[in-house]
Amino acid sequence: MKITLKDGSIKEYAEAKSVYEIAKDISEGLARVACAGEVNGEIVDLRTQICKDVELNIVTASDEEGLKVIRHTAAHVMAEAVKRLYPNVKVTIGPAIEDGFYYDFDAQPFSREDLDKIEAEMKNIIKEGHEITRFTLSREEAIRFMQEKDEPFKVELIEDLPEDAVISFYDQGGFVDLCAGPHLMSTKGIKAYKLISSSMAYWRGNSEKARLQRIYGTAFYKKEDLKAHLEKLEDARKRDHNKLGREMGLFTTVDVIGQGLPLFTPKGTKMIMKLQRWIEDLEEKEWGYVRTRTPLMAKSDLYKLSGHWDHYKDGMFVLGDEEVDKEVFALRPMTCPFQYYVYKNEQHSYRDLPYRMGETSTLFRAEDSGEMHGLTRVRQFTISEGHLIVRPDQMVDEFKGCLALAKYCLQTLGVEEDVTYHLSKWDPNNREKYIGEPEVWEETEQHMRNILNELNIDFVEDIGEAAFYGPKVDINARNVYGKDDTMITVQWDALLAEQFDMYYIDQNGEKVRPYIIHRTSLGCYERTLAWLIEKYAGKFPTWLCAEQVRVLPISEKYENYAETVRKELAKNGIDATVDNRSEKIGFKIREARLDKLPYMLVVGQKEEEDATVSVRSRFAGDEGSKPLSEFIEAIKKEINSKEIRKEEATEEKKS
Repeated sequence: MKITLKDGSIKEYAEAKSVYEIAKDISEGLARVACAGEVNGEIVDLRTQICKDVELNIVTASDEEGLKVIRHTAAHVMAEAVKRLYPNVKVTIGPAIEDGFYYDFDAQPFSREDLDKIEAEMKNIIKEGHEITRFTLSREEAIRFMQEKDEPFKVELIEDLPEDAVISFYDQGGFVDLCAGPHLMSTKGIKAYKLISSSMAYWRGNSEKARLQRIYGTAFYKKEDLKAHLEKLEDARKRDHNKLGREMGLFTTVDVIGQGLPLFTPKGTKMIMKLQRWIEDLEEKEWGYVRTRTPLMAKSDLYKLSGHWDHYKDGMFVLGDEEVDKEVFALRPMTCPFQYYVYKNEQHSYRDLPYRMGETSTLFRAEDSGEMHGLTRVRQFTISEGHLIVRPDQMVDEFKGCLALAKYCLQTLGVEEDVTYHLSKWDPNNREKYIGEPEVWEETEQHMRNILNELNIDFVEDIGEAAFYGPKVDINARNVYGKDDTMITVQWDALLAEQFDMYYIDQNGEKVRPYIIHRTSLGCYERTLAWLIEKYAGKFPTWLCAEQVRVLPISEKYENYAETVRKELAKNGIDATVDNRSEKIGFKIREARLDKLPYMLVVGQKEEEDATVSVRSRFAGDEGSKPLSEFIEAIKKEINSKEIRKEEATEEKKS
């Protein structure tokens, strides 16, 4: 048989060889770093036997797939360590993920001390250097094998496999795990690893099933790569909005109020108000939107008409019992059905369209407790929601306009380069989830695909991520831990106008169904604030800061002048405070720096006499003495233009 290697060279063998044996034949060094094989484009275990002509690439730790194999093997080593230390724990699943691996256990919560013990036991297992072997069993034999080991979760997994399935296991010196592989040849192949954290998870992601304990870890081939990754994680922890936002006094949560219901302090509230006022003015004054204000709840009748009752009821807060109460209400999870009735309040002609409605909407969604985190996923949130009622011939241009508005908002916030675009499509194999005919979905998705291509927007297509009534473009951002969050959505809806009997009068006097665009311009204010905290590590653009300037009098003799400066700043719309504590000026400056303020104005005798201020900024350090009027003019320009001023590497800042 002929084996064509990646470089085009050919190896010939008279009998079957495993991928590992071929790697060893190529070179002993290659065999030592081999993690898997790629046979005709498919990743396979090193133990896989080759018995015919194929194209073969030996996958090493420098390849993404090779790193996955290392991490998958590390997950198994971790599971063995857990079983050694806690024999009564039941194992479930343990895959490699983007930055590492995890394994879920039916166990008591793991503390950091527990993780350290597990890490130490992993070291022992790796040092023992057990060979990892693979074997297969029939479905019936596999079930019996795992029943004897008293591993009910593995039994359930096997029972879900087809009757004729041949099921593979990996044995690493006595610890046997159900697994499709691939794995390293020995536990010694794990060179650098770290257990990161633990959390609660549900069996198979279903909140009605068993609560499990998940341990996250990571592994690399080289220790220096692990060190770099851990430093990155440490930076992520410092930037984590859930930590930093609380430290900066922007928001908090309270157990007696409830999870996913954040409380915003005056500072956090001011930041959200600035975002909200900006968006409301932008939409109304520059993009032709009318503002609406609609109820926070409605009868179930409304949601039954829209389809949300059938398709989204589990995600809603329902008030009442249909079997007992005459009227059952629910807090709104979205605003669309409400705004439809604003449109229907008057008859519209084709000349009135597009009719763009915007609303700052407070919404409620019954998020699972295990899914909530800080401000990114909460049970009550406020969103820059809007619905455009358009003629079919206007749909493409209006959809482009919604994307342009979203891009403008991203550019203004300085985050345009941090997002990815996703065409979220329906899943034709899951018809119960969606309304409408396949032809409508396919035609709509193609329109959206054409728009994205025409605008030269790179995008990926996600099957099954559409709303039940239409496909959408999701604009996602990755948080500090590498998880994607949807920030902005623009959705094409050719179906709900029919259900709500919405129409306009065309030029012939006939009633015609409009199309609808569901969109956000900025998205959820809470999630956006979380994003900005992490993006800027709390050092926000000046226009967005709750406190833009702090006036620092050198001593109490200059407090009156400091207050005069503050009032003049306030008259010009600048958010300023005075630090009149009985502290030395150096201490006040350090405090202002720790609070990540854009500007400090130091004032003393000379400044009072000359009507000046000594300017220190986060951007350039000591900027020298300036007339107060000159400083006000400069900062107003920075605020009004929403400039994102970059930090300069000054000697003062270095120190």
